[in-house]
Amino acid sequence: MSDAEHTTNWNDLAIGLYDRLTGRNAEITYEFDDMHVKVPSGTGTNAEHAEWALTGTMKIRTRDLGSSPN
Repeated sequence: MSDAEHTTNWNDLAIGLYDRLTGRNAEITYEFDDMHVKVPSGTGTNAEHAEWALTGTMKIRTRDLGSSPN
């Protein structure tokens, strides 16, 4: 696999995974418990970061409803 075919960010990874599973009656589930995210104020090495915290669980699910039986 060449460098051009490698995923370099989470968005591309999620999209690629969903594209491969679509039509296979698959479901993608992400679960995060007590998640902490550092959000930058801008780009560059001197950017400050705010910390966002989710004290609980966040669940993200996707399904291909087009291939589900009625």
